[in-house]
Amino acid sequence: MTEITHWADVVAEEAMTKNKKNVISTGITPSGHIHIGNMREVLTADAVYCALKSKGEDPEFYYIADNYDPLRKVYPFLKEEDYAQHVGKPISEIPCPCGHHKSYADHFLEPFIAAMETLGIRPEVLKTDELYKAGKFVDAIKTALKNRDEIAKILEEVSGKEVQEDWSPFNPICEGCGRINSAKVTGFDEAEETISYECPACKTSGKVSMTGGGKLTWRVEWPAKWKILGVTAEPFGKDHASSGGSYDSGIRISREVFRHEPPLPIVYEWIMLGEKGAMSSSSGVVVSISDMLDVVPPEALRFLIMKTRPEKHIKFDPGQPLLNLVDEYERLRDKEDPSMFEERIVDLSKSKDVKQSKIPFKQMVTIYQVAGGDLNKIDVIAKRSGFDEDPEMINQMARNVGLWLEKYAPPFAKFGVKDTVPVQTASLTDTQRAFLNAFADELTAAGKELGPEDIQRIVYETKEPDSDIFKKMTEYAGGEIPAEEIDTKSFFTAIYTALLGQPSGPKAGWFLTSFDNDFLVQRFKEAAEYRP
Repeated sequence: MTEITHWADVVAEEAMTKNKKNVISTGITPSGHIHIGNMREVLTADAVYCALKSKGEDPEFYYIADNYDPLRKVYPFLKEEDYAQHVGKPISEIPCPCGHHKSYADHFLEPFIAAMETLGIRPEVLKTDELYKAGKFVDAIKTALKNRDEIAKILEEVSGKEVQEDWSPFNPICEGCGRINSAKVTGFDEAEETISYECPACKTSGKVSMTGGGKLTWRVEWPAKWKILGVTAEPFGKDHASSGGSYDSGIRISREVFRHEPPLPIVYEWIMLGEKGAMSSSSGVVVSISDMLDVVPPEALRFLIMKTRPEKHIKFDPGQPLLNLVDEYERLRDKEDPSMFEERIVDLSKSKDVKQSKIPFKQMVTIYQVAGGDLNKIDVIAKRSGFDEDPEMINQMARNVGLWLEKYAPPFAKFGVKDTVPVQTASLTDTQRAFLNAFADELTAAGKELGPEDIQRIVYETKEPDSDIFKKMTEYAGGEIPAEEIDTKSFFTAIYTALLGQPSGPKAGWFLTSFDNDFLVQRFKEAAEYRP
């Protein structure tokens, strides 16, 4: 059987056949909360970067924060009275929403950079405002201005839309109103490296420097970045890849104007948030990466991207499906005989240099609730369950689980252990009571803490007439038990009722091994005798 090659390796191999040295680039405008949807772009880039390194190449990897872009509107998460005056200004030049960062852009950018570190993504971070102010775009600006008509023709031919007569590939920052999307270019001096403009919005005219006095328009700036950084491969969303879109025009501008071969495209689909559709910072349909890293191990988020080809859309739900995602990753990570393809997915999913607890996330959900969130009790239960790990690693996972339960867990995933015998045990049948008594005796006879498999085995042995628990149960029942009442489902119900006061609960093996044996014996005996 032919082994499947991971998509990142396929892209890396194609990039290596085309280029002696590869430069991977990715970028996002930090105009709002940088969300799980954005994460697909940077993780896609990181996967290709890692694949290139594993093949012996030493590629460069850039994350470009497009923080010189304008604030396009007062987004739902902003106050109208505070930000209406700043619409149109570069987001690197307007105030931070919380007052604790240098700028509006940094307010959203800094948590994202920290999240990338946690995810094991470590590109060189570049900010477009700093690149412009350092003069990195000056040559590209001159080239674009001198070739204005050629670029306009390319845009018209590619997009099918007419370019206005006063259009310019450069957007000056008006010195009167501070906006970067209102002034019109009236001329430029190549030797002086200045650009003349008039601003209809505030009736200001003047000159700005090509060094930081404005920026290229998006469709021109993108291929300019390819030229400046030597980009050879870049992921981007399907909107840019549509026919007549910015990648199509970028190809021609890059080749015909900047004389640079455009990068290998890595087109990705959107991540959909449950039933709400594609994530968007401007619409408020988001789950931020930072929020997710507060509740789930970073490997699980990497796994979400690594297991899915970029051209396939992903449906993300932070509730029960997130729990299932973590479980899927852990099972693959711990698989005894994985295929080479599965090993590759796990390898690319690992968050480099970030230590994680080996306690299954679902098991910690159980442990956390049995312990009532008490970190000391959680540590004791974890060790009793066979996880002799650094307490801080255990506590970190416990904190993740606690926040998940608080913010995203569905009601059926939550439970609370009753301090005393629940009144609901009054509804138990005589057979269920006989089972609890017999089960308590089995726990006592074991003389040690039992593992999850032992627990499951004992319960299922109730169906076997020659088993010890069946014999003990029959004795407690005072005679033969009707065959129709030998039902393991009803016995599990008796366990959950005795401990939680409800007919169902988490997986019984993990659940019961979270308790001290003496506590279980006492509770089951008390529940078996409980009468209202």
